[in-house]
Amino acid sequence: MKKIYYFDHAATTSLAPEALEAMEPYLQEDYGNASALYDLGLRARRGIEAARKSCASLIGAGSAEIIFTSGGSESDNWVLRGAVEMYEAAHPGKHAHIITTNIEHHAVLNTCKYLMKHGVEISCLKVDPYGRIDPSDVQQAIQENTALISVMTANNEIGTIEPIEEIGAIAKVHGIPFHTDAVQAYGHISIDVEKMHIDFLSASAHKLNGPKGIGLLYIRRGIHFPAMIFGGEQENGHRAGTENAAAIVGFGKAAEIAAAMLQDRIIEETALRDYMIGRILREIPLTILNGDPITRLPNNINVTIPYTDSEQLLYLLNGRGICASAGSACASGSIDPSHVLTAIGRSHEDAFSSIRFTIGHENTQEDVDYVVDALKDIVGTLRAQSVLYKERTS
Repeated sequence: MKKIYYFDHAATTSLAPEALEAMEPYLQEDYGNASALYDLGLRARRGIEAARKSCASLIGAGSAEIIFTSGGSESDNWVLRGAVEMYEAAHPGKHAHIITTNIEHHAVLNTCKYLMKHGVEISCLKVDPYGRIDPSDVQQAIQENTALISVMTANNEIGTIEPIEEIGAIAKVHGIPFHTDAVQAYGHISIDVEKMHIDFLSASAHKLNGPKGIGLLYIRRGIHFPAMIFGGEQENGHRAGTENAAAIVGFGKAAEIAAAMLQDRIIEETALRDYMIGRILREIPLTILNGDPITRLPNNINVTIPYTDSEQLLYLLNGRGICASAGSACASGSIDPSHVLTAIGRSHEDAFSSIRFTIGHENTQEDVDYVVDALKDIVGTLRAQSVLYKERTS
C-alpha cells in the first residue's frame, strides 16, 4: 500500500491509540447510562468526570466550568446565541451588539448573519495583512449594548495567533463577556483562561487526536448561561441527552496527552514548520507566506503560489500520496475564494492559488522533504503550461 503523507492536521487528526484504548471499555463493558445509580452507570460517570478534569486542566479551568458538546461549531453557535438571549432578557426592548472579526470560522460568522436577521448588531472588525486584529479596534467598537466579544485564538487557515490576552483585558474592564474559538489552538499552544480573561472557550477533540463528534464549551464559573438543549439534567442542566461516555473519555485522554507533550511538540513542530516554509519560499519562485511569520500556530504553513490553481495542486499532490488543503476543510466544495485570504489583502486569483499544509507529531523532516520536492515538481509542470507565467518570466 502506498504511503500516505498526511499534512492536513488542521482539518482533522488520527485517533491516538491511547485514546482508542481508553474508549473501548465504555463501548462494551462500561456501557451504562451515566445518570444511573447502579455500578454500571457510576463507572461511566467516573470516566466522564475524569475526562472533564483533564480537558479543564489543559486551559487552567475548573472541571465544573466544562460542558461537553458535539464539537466546535455547536459551541460557537451556542455561545453567540446564548449571549444575545442573556442580554436581551436583561434589557427588554433592546437588541444586543456583538464584536467579532472578518476572519472567524464560519460557525461564528454564519451565526452572526443569522442573528443580524433578528435585529442583533454585529461589528465585524478587519485584520491587518498578517491576519492580526488590533486590540484598539476592539476598544473603539464597544457600544453601550455590547453583549459579547468573540475573537478566535488562532486562525484555522493562516495560523495567525491573535492577541487574546490584550482583548480579554479590554473586555474585562468594560464588563463584557469574552469568547474565543480555540478549536485550532486548544492542545497546540498554551492557553490560560484566567490570565487571558476568557469567559467562554470553544474546542473540539478531533483537532488533537481525539474522536470526532465531541467538543466542549468552557463557561466561566458564575455566569448563568442559557441551556443549549432542554430535557434532562445532563451537563449541569446545560445540555440534555445521554452523554457519549466513550467519546468524552477519548477526548479526556487526548487532552491529557496534549498537556504532557505540549511544550516538546511546540518546539518540534515549530522547527519543522520553519524548515518547510524556508524550503518552499527559497525553492519555488514568487511564493508568498500567508499569516504572521512568527506569531503563528506551530504546525501551520499556508502559501500562495502564483500561476497555479489550488485544486489542481491538491489533485496532483494526492496522486503522490500527499494530503493537504486549499484552506478550511469546512469550506470544501465552495466556489468562493477564502474569506480569510481576501481579508488579508490577497486577490481572488491569489486566493485560488493558495494551499495549506498542517503538520502533526508523526511527520518527519524526511516527510517534509518528500512533500516539498513533489510540490516543486508539480508547480514546475503547471507553470510550464501557464501562458501568464511564461510572459512574466520571459
